[in-house]
Amino acid sequence: MSEAVNQQLIDNISIILKKSLSADATLAALREEKKAGFAAIFKQDAGFKCTANTFQPYVEEIADDLLIWQKTPNETNLIPLVKKIEQLFTVLNNFENSYTD
Repeated sequence: MSEAVNQQLIDNISIILKKSLSADATLAALREEKKAGFAAIFKQDAGFKCTANTFQPYVEEIADDLLIWQKTPNETNLIPLVKKIEQLFTVLNNFENSYTD
């Protein structure tokens, strides 16, 4: 396993975790105002196994995927992980831009 790739994955997941905590807090506030009635962050065909209306389960899934990749570092495990990370970054950044000053 490439240490540089491993470290980049860890760094990205760490950033996603921080952003997701803030986003989930915002979602909770929006739900109290009845402004976030959706059932899932991602559609079923997005590549995630979980379905949730908060970001934390998706972060947990990519953390689990990272552990799998660390045990068996190959493209079969890496490519879906990177795609999930990219999707989370995109959605979290869009969400952050929509609901912050």
